[in-house]
Amino acid sequence: MRRLVLSTASLALILGAAACASKPDPVDNSASQVSDTGNTNTGPVRESDIETPNRVIDSGPAAGSLEDFRVNVGDRVYFNLDQYRLDADDQAVLQRQAAWLQNYPNVRILVAGNADERGTREYNLALGERRASVVRDYLVNLGVSQSRIDTVSYGKERPIAPESNEAAWAMNRNAFTQIMGGPSS
Repeated sequence: MRRLVLSTASLALILGAAACASKPDPVDNSASQVSDTGNTNTGPVRESDIETPNRVIDSGPAAGSLEDFRVNVGDRVYFNLDQYRLDADDQAVLQRQAAWLQNYPNVRILVAGNADERGTREYNLALGERRASVVRDYLVNLGVSQSRIDTVSYGKERPIAPESNEAAWAMNRNAFTQIMGGPSS
């Protein structure tokens, strides 16, 4: 009895594997096909004849939207203390920004340079200007028209992290790219 069960199970596995591995025979849709119920199919099945389950539509940001730019591209690059050099991560963000801006040629941007709270107001305004300028120059070198880019320095006046610690200071040393106008499509 055990041998019969093993043989039957083995045969079922082999037939199942063979059914999965084989390609279906091509169907000749040129001739009418008659089913055993007597219905005549006079051609191929149309996609509209097939019931499909409701599909969930991706609810991510719309292409070309401000949210698309912020989420999928990145709107901010960060700098080290008293620096305005772009590292590899910053360059990658700016390359994505340039590509996005090439897709939406009527969009204008404002690049705002920011600094942490340490240092004088004048020093931080000058540092913020250098940060905004280096971002603008990099985008221009990647093919974005300079006429589409405005810059401003906020120095230490607009922190994104209000605390007074190293983590907050690192967040506040940035250049922020803001979409200012123009249709994005």
